[in-house]
Amino acid sequence: MSNTLAVNAQGVCKSYTPGVPVLQSFDFQLAPGEVHALIGSNGAGKSTFAKILTGLTPFNGGSIQLHDKLFAPRNKQEATTAGVVMVLQELNIIPTLSVAENLFLHQLPKKVGLLDKNALRLKAKEALARMGLEKLDPSLPGGMLGVGQQQLVEIATALAQESSVLILDEPTAALTSPEIDLLFERIRLLKQEGVAVIYISHRMDEIERIADAVTVMRDGERAGQHRIGEVTIPALIREMAGHEVKDSTDRRSLPESKEVTLSVSDLRREGVLRGISFEAHRGEILGLAGLIGAGRTETLRAIFGADRVDGGRVTTPKNPSGLPFSSPQSAVWAGLAFVPEDRKAEGLLLDRSVGSNTTLATLSQFAAAGLVQTKQEEDAAVRVCERLAVKCESLAQAVRNLSGGNQQKIIIGRWLLTECDIFLFDEPTRGIDVAAKDAVYDLLDELAAAGKTIVVVSSDLEELMRISHRIVVLSNGSVTGEFEPESWTSEAITAASFAGFGAEKEVAA
Repeated sequence: MSNTLAVNAQGVCKSYTPGVPVLQSFDFQLAPGEVHALIGSNGAGKSTFAKILTGLTPFNGGSIQLHDKLFAPRNKQEATTAGVVMVLQELNIIPTLSVAENLFLHQLPKKVGLLDKNALRLKAKEALARMGLEKLDPSLPGGMLGVGQQQLVEIATALAQESSVLILDEPTAALTSPEIDLLFERIRLLKQEGVAVIYISHRMDEIERIADAVTVMRDGERAGQHRIGEVTIPALIREMAGHEVKDSTDRRSLPESKEVTLSVSDLRREGVLRGISFEAHRGEILGLAGLIGAGRTETLRAIFGADRVDGGRVTTPKNPSGLPFSSPQSAVWAGLAFVPEDRKAEGLLLDRSVGSNTTLATLSQFAAAGLVQTKQEEDAAVRVCERLAVKCESLAQAVRNLSGGNQQKIIIGRWLLTECDIFLFDEPTRGIDVAAKDAVYDLLDELAAAGKTIVVVSSDLEELMRISHRIVVLSNGSVTGEFEPESWTSEAITAASFAGFGAEKEVAA
């Protein structure tokens, strides 16, 4: 293997606002055939550095060499041509284009000057097969894919390009264990081919599995650099936080109340939900487990009135009739709150300020004589941002310019200002660092202790087992298992996650 570094960054600086550095004198070295993890709290500068390497934003100072040559890409195309390819944390699938067109948008095969649809389909099927998506129709519009499938297609797009440096920004945030295993196998093959990989993740167990080295970032600087195996996870967490972080312990305390506050009965939607039924109690955190495509997100959206249903009942204290909600607005009036999985597309007004996004669901609370009382609204936003430790320059900063984790905190904080009794969380810790996850877990505990009912979808099974009082498993649009702490195991829950697909085959036979 060559001694030439794939990437050698020295003293890199970046500021979006004068006097407010995002990166300051940052050093980073990456060797060919190496998987180098880049970790740090939200806002530490990880994604900014990755965007610099891929030409999405310029840097203000320092130098970067790519294979011993000065490198300062002015746009994404220049970086791609040089062999630097990135899978962004925020999904960029174009919903109106087909999966195949999304895969090869910038290198569409042509014949006599026209799009060669047969060649495109063949290339797409090959690229999808490498990510275990053989059954996905390349002609399907990108907008019809779930978030997990979009993530896999984005990764397949990157792998289909010739690259010497591949940057993966939270690539497994929406994936479940089988998909993660497949991705890691692809990464190992890329290593053998000499491709250098920058792996940005908050999941410390993944870093131990796949990385060769790790660089810790804090406040835009390098707080540490280590070879995997020569540093412990607690030591990395201390470097990220800059102080001791309390140990993770089992936080579950069974709710005293047995009052059913959310009853979902025979919820159906053609081709998606096949008679979903479960109950959740006051003060309970109920986890929803399952594979991508199991119907977890679709169940929450159906409960919240965001998607139509063909039948079934959703009964709450403020909706005793059980008639499914016709809109999210009617669900909110009945005391429900929903934190969606895709924060960028469904949760935020990206060009609006931190303050206005935080108070979006409660503007009527600050209105008098038809006018919003700005001081009261600002005070409420400050309380929420301080409670969730949101990192931002000011309440006036556009949400678009926050890190993914801080964007997620804004959405969660928005609902804290309401008087909702039932909280639906879809992947609430996606893209959030270790310390921030701990704060979210504390928040869930606080809400449960206050008598709120919480339903949480998470692709991280260990997370569900840590925070839930019970776990309901969905598979292929059906409930295939229900577990309490005394009876659940990873193996049993995983088996239940596959059970619905086997049942479908038996019915078809």
